[in-house]
Amino acid sequence: MAQVQLKGSSIHTNGNLPTKGQKAPSIHAVDTELKDRNLSDFTGKKKIICFVPSLDTPVCSMSAQKFSQAVTKHPGVVVLYISADTPFALKRICVAENGMGQIIPLSLVRSKKTAEDYGVLLQDGPLTGICARAVVVLDEKDHVIYSQLVDEITHEPDYDKALEAAR
Repeated sequence: MAQVQLKGSSIHTNGNLPTKGQKAPSIHAVDTELKDRNLSDFTGKKKIICFVPSLDTPVCSMSAQKFSQAVTKHPGVVVLYISADTPFALKRICVAENGMGQIIPLSLVRSKKTAEDYGVLLQDGPLTGICARAVVVLDEKDHVIYSQLVDEITHEPDYDKALEAAR
């Protein structure tokens, strides 16, 4: 169990992020077209997996835009944004927001297993049941090459370190 902050108040995740060198847990999520997605859909590519509370918040939206813009220079990298948002909300948000065209938004609407497996499911506080903010970068064979659990949910992740790992 890890601890993060939400505006200075401590809250806990259900576990810990996978560590560098570890084979990443599978993902089980739903895209904006209601299709089940998993890591094998992105075989052969490096993956930046961003867990966020909701893409419908300013920090999550801004981080999606920044990652989307950054990976345009890296065609072998995909960015997966995983949240508790419904697929319909994700589609609306990504259409409404400029600069999110390079991310793949995914919903945990059918199962929270992915959040549990990655240790990011919040266990207490006002955001119980949704994801903490975290970034996990995988190589082409789905081994973890970088991970960050953002200590304060209202803060942005370290873009430079995540993108450096994905290069």
